[in-house]
Amino acid sequence: MKERAHLAARWLVILALGVACRGLASAQEPLRPFTVQGDAIVESLTDAKGDPERGRAIVTNRQVGLCLLCHSGPFPAEKFQGTLAPDLRNAGARWSEGQLRLRMVDASRLNADTIMPPYYRIVGLHRVAPPFRDRPVLTAEQIEDVVAFLATMRD
Repeated sequence: MKERAHLAARWLVILALGVACRGLASAQEPLRPFTVQGDAIVESLTDAKGDPERGRAIVTNRQVGLCLLCHSGPFPAEKFQGTLAPDLRNAGARWSEGQLRLRMVDASRLNADTIMPPYYRIVGLHRVAPPFRDRPVLTAEQIEDVVAFLATMRD
């Protein structure tokens, strides 16, 4: 039964990535280099703080970030929030900005079996439709916006 649930979760992530492709970053912009230190990417991908309001819009937008497909949070206007991943409530108190950033960039660096898609990785992916190859799901700026928003979520 556990294997079926895991398989269903993986298919859900594949579906999520397919829908998220509508908001893909430009193929022209190369990925910015980053350094993983322990369980975090300490430095901003953009050398600037993100915008929490834009980050909230990405988190709650079902055409861009698709976060609420798997996660839930304090978003009463958003119906049908996910239950497959941690609740985003209080995320800023649970994880540092660097830890949040690594989870967004590529959570598989922390857990090889994660169902969370990599939002800023383009290599080692499987079953990517040709028009979407070599593009991250979110830009570096969008990653920083989401990190800035999640960091504000403290009770």
